[in-house]
Amino acid sequence: MNTLVVPLISQLPTLLHATASDASWAITATLLAGAVATPVVGRLGDMFGKRRMLLLSVCVLVAGSIVCALSGSLAPMVVGRTLQGCGVGVIPLGISIMRDELPPDKIGSSVALMSSSLGVGGALGLPGAALLAQHADWHVLFWVSAALGAVVFALVLAFVPESRVRSGGRFDLVGGIGLSAGLVCLLLAISKGADWGWTSGRTDGLFSAAVLIFLVWGRWELRSKRPLVDLRTTARRQVLLTNLASVVVGFAMYAMSLVLPQLLQMPKATGYGLGQTMLVAGLCLAPGGLVMMVVSPLSAWITANWGPKFSLMLGSAVVAAGYGLSVVFMDAVWQLIVVATLIGGGIGLAYGAMPALIMSAVPQSETASANGLNSLMRSMGTSISAAVVGVVLAHMTTAFGTYSLPSRAGFRTAMIIGCGAAAAAVVLAGFLPNGRPVARVAAAPDGHTVAEPAPAG
Repeated sequence: MNTLVVPLISQLPTLLHATASDASWAITATLLAGAVATPVVGRLGDMFGKRRMLLLSVCVLVAGSIVCALSGSLAPMVVGRTLQGCGVGVIPLGISIMRDELPPDKIGSSVALMSSSLGVGGALGLPGAALLAQHADWHVLFWVSAALGAVVFALVLAFVPESRVRSGGRFDLVGGIGLSAGLVCLLLAISKGADWGWTSGRTDGLFSAAVLIFLVWGRWELRSKRPLVDLRTTARRQVLLTNLASVVVGFAMYAMSLVLPQLLQMPKATGYGLGQTMLVAGLCLAPGGLVMMVVSPLSAWITANWGPKFSLMLGSAVVAAGYGLSVVFMDAVWQLIVVATLIGGGIGLAYGAMPALIMSAVPQSETASANGLNSLMRSMGTSISAAVVGVVLAHMTTAFGTYSLPSRAGFRTAMIIGCGAAAAAVVLAGFLPNGRPVARVAAAPDGHTVAEPAPAG
């Protein structure tokens, strides 16, 4: 869903009869909806059934795809893309169902694969979307996504059991509204700040509103008996540092997705562009997505033998090495394929370790909401990455005829920033406590179930 409209970005204003600024809402709406839906759907899954919320999320995604497929103007497209964004919650819900239902020896590799699918879907979706956009009417993109969603719904209905682990209680409506309002203000300011101006009254007002809303929301959550987000659990060192590491790893992953396609499609006449089509650029990134899928069992094996902390540090270090290599390895298509593959492998290792770190630090009855918050942190990292890399490439330009294009120095600077983000993840992971992945569930004195780490050896 995140990369579905990337091949259409330059054509969206014409296709939707809108300005470029207004057409960008087709992307921003998905981001905002996903950020709001992920923690809310996770909490509802813990309370009322993860499979039920999984099916609901897929239904909303299919409905959004159909709305987009039938649209011919901006308003219905934004509505449809908003509904599509609500599907992001399937990742933490799926991870939580696996923890509840699978035998212990299957949990590690399965959860690692599900977690890495956040990157796999984007990397594989880009060339697929480019192929369809290049050879078919653009509406076909959304009919295909609707059909795939319908297949997923049928498979979940047939094969995924409903988890017996539920927290019960009443949904924190005030907390949900407060978190949604704060996230919308924050992410809207980040994603639209470049268009509006980073010092404009609208941008500063949204940032200020986000700070104020989150302060009030935090006070409410701390005083609530059944909070939407248990801030005391979130403040535990393992959960807090994992979430912070998720932000910077998400930043590093998305920086590659922004830089490499542009560099591949830049005209050869610039002296550093590689002059490839959007389809070829997407295919060049596809090996990175495949490697994410392949290394997820390796991440689970490393986690089982040396702990998720080591797996997260190793993955982040590989990402940093990939970005470091790209600084001097960006003059040929095959070189960028090597860079994308290396970074993809590191992302797969890092993403595979995060759920194990989260699940071993929270009660089993809160896994969906905790994993949802972790997914939200990754999404925030991608949003910040889009803003930062966008500013760098917009300001470090070179003249090409009557146009200004991102310069070689701009691309190199963006890759160095990605390297720094990955290195920051290594440092953050280094402060995590040493531990083992979840092996079984034990009863706590208050009646809740809590995760026990796997025994050493």
